Amino acid sequence: MTGEIGTYAVDVRSGRIGEVMARVGGYVQLRPGGGGREWDCPPAELGEAAPDEVLREKVRRLNRDARSRAATELP
Repeated sequence: MTGEIGTYAVDVRSGRIGEVMARVGGYVQLRPGGGGREWDCPPAELGEAAPDEVLREKVRRLNRDARSRAATELP
C-alpha cells in the first residue's frame, strides 16, 4: 500500500477508512470520508480499501455536502 494522496486507505490498527491527504513527518494523514479531523497513520499500518468501502465513503461525503448545501439554502 503506497498511500497515494487522494486515494482511500484503511488504518489496520483501528479498521478506519480514510482519504489520504498528505505525508508529514513519516506518517500518512488520513481524513474520514464523511469529513472530520485527520489522523496520522504509520505507512506500515496502511491497508488497501476495498472498492465497496471506498464507494460507501464517497456516498457519505456526497450526502454530507448535499445536507450542508440544503441547510444554507433554506429561507
